[in-house]
Amino acid sequence: MFLKTPYLIKKMTGLNRAQAHYDSLRSRSVRFGLDFFGPDLSSSRNTCVLVGDKASEKTCLLITFTTNAFPKEYIPNVFDNYISTVMVDSRPFTLKLWDTAGQEDFDRLRPLSYPQTNVFIICFSISDPTSYDNVKLKWYPEVSHYCPNVPFLLVGTQVDNRGDSTVLENLKEQKLTPVTQQQGQALAQKIGAIKYLECSALTQRRMREVFMEAVRASLNLNTVPHKRSWSTCL
Repeated sequence: MFLKTPYLIKKMTGLNRAQAHYDSLRSRSVRFGLDFFGPDLSSSRNTCVLVGDKASEKTCLLITFTTNAFPKEYIPNVFDNYISTVMVDSRPFTLKLWDTAGQEDFDRLRPLSYPQTNVFIICFSISDPTSYDNVKLKWYPEVSHYCPNVPFLLVGTQVDNRGDSTVLENLKEQKLTPVTQQQGQALAQKIGAIKYLECSALTQRRMREVFMEAVRASLNLNTVPHKRSWSTCL
């Protein structure tokens, strides 16, 4: 007789929660006519999926962008999918925004949100070097495996922390330093990102520019690195 260890029980519980989350996304997309598997390109609607470590602040970025208020209390692990109108070159574009869970429990289920993605935003926190390292160790390999021809931006979040003495002291105690802009740009070039941007959800510095560039990337309005041919994730 096979007995489940506490670890396995915890692991299975996490997977059940993950499955429930993605089932909920599918149900919600149908209920509100969002079309989980395909954006309506005829109405300039494009799907943007954010990926990155839990520490990458991607969920805060989404919440602040869609509500115009930084979450100061409860921050969910995953933010609900959302539709936003983004003005680019004086033209309105409908952007479907999808958050994903960065935890290991979601590794098997997270790709369920990738079909028909038009652009990815890969996030890391400039004050968390591990999240930066995981871009090349986990997030870029995952995105390029499932959607090799979909354009993506690389975004460094929490740029306000570069001047935060408490954050700098904590990093110093770990013999670490914030990720520099030059490091971010170098990584973006190495993995073939459309663009590297830095922003802050707390101060909203360059936050809206991130999503404007996401629209541009999804419509192939950017200069394409390495002359790659971008398309929608199938």
